[in-house]
Amino acid sequence: MKTVQMTLDENLIASVDKVAKRLGTTRSGFTRQALKNALREVRTNELERKHREGYKRKPVKPEEFGDWEAEQVWVEPRKGGKFAGIDFRGPTKIDPLLF
Repeated sequence: MKTVQMTLDENLIASVDKVAKRLGTTRSGFTRQALKNALREVRTNELERKHREGYKRKPVKPEEFGDWEAEQVWVEPRKGGKFAGIDFRGPTKIDPLLF
């Protein structure tokens, strides 16, 4: 590993330190993982852009996926609003400090 120096906003550092402590990691460990996640997201976005461009150049023909329509299975949530551990009854509360 190599040590690097970065300039960060004090509020950002405080937020990172708070989350890192809650997750049981260090500022460096949290930052390494955040950078890996950001790089993965950039790569995913690049691949999705190329995918869209490919379909613009060669659009799907109406009959191209028709053979698979009969294979689709739609499953309704079980009584109580849960299916496979997912609650479908309302919005999910997301901790804003994780983003």
